Amino acid sequence: MVTETAAGTVERPAAAAPGAPLLAVRGLEAWYGESHVLHGINLDVGEGEVVTLLGRNGAGKTTTLKSIMGVIGKRRGSVTFAGQETIQLPSRAIARLGIGYVPEERGIYSTLSVEENLMLPPQVKPGGLSTQQIFTLFPNLKERLRSQGTKLSGGEQQMLAIGRILRTGANLLLLDEPTEGLAPVIIDQIGATIRMLKNQGFTIVLVEQNFRFAQTVADRHYVVEQGKVIDMIPNAELDANIDKLHGYLGV
Repeated sequence: MVTETAAGTVERPAAAAPGAPLLAVRGLEAWYGESHVLHGINLDVGEGEVVTLLGRNGAGKTTTLKSIMGVIGKRRGSVTFAGQETIQLPSRAIARLGIGYVPEERGIYSTLSVEENLMLPPQVKPGGLSTQQIFTLFPNLKERLRSQGTKLSGGEQQMLAIGRILRTGANLLLLDEPTEGLAPVIIDQIGATIRMLKNQGFTIVLVEQNFRFAQTVADRHYVVEQGKVIDMIPNAELDANIDKLHGYLGV
């Protein structure tokens, strides 16, 4: 098992075995205090895939991302990344392995400028995007470089939150509701960015309420209900299963 050393360094995970998933979650349980929220989540994500977690509010989707990242009080089960078990690691060590998390609230520091927010997280491994590449993805950020976080629109905050993680070198991105509350034109831009990142080899797990948006970016969809995965629908079969999906989501 990978462990954090006294010096704060972490062994890098070896490449996953050929054919093995980059991320494998088995029997994942999680608690908020005494409240048992996840009841045995099982899912696989292959390298270079975009996979969504769909489900009603309170189903456990966000808690699944937090548990993979290790930012929840109590969890048990198995979460392996590139073949390395991470369930006992603190979140800072998980981040150093190359997993980046963009929470729903985006985590932008309001008193810092766009540039300061962007440069805040350390680079955890080689391969991160340069600031120039991030500005090519999100031209708005370059124009607002000196602006404080409080001056940004919701869409600009989301761009900054994603760009900040891309700079760190993370190759598995956990995105929680990236289109929540955004205008359609910004949603289209976020979708184009996710597709471009997939083409560049990034692996993405996406929590999304808007399954029509998810359909434009994802390879597969896991349906989460009451803290468990109850179904997996390949994207190519989503339209054929639309009535079933409506039932799951209460649409």
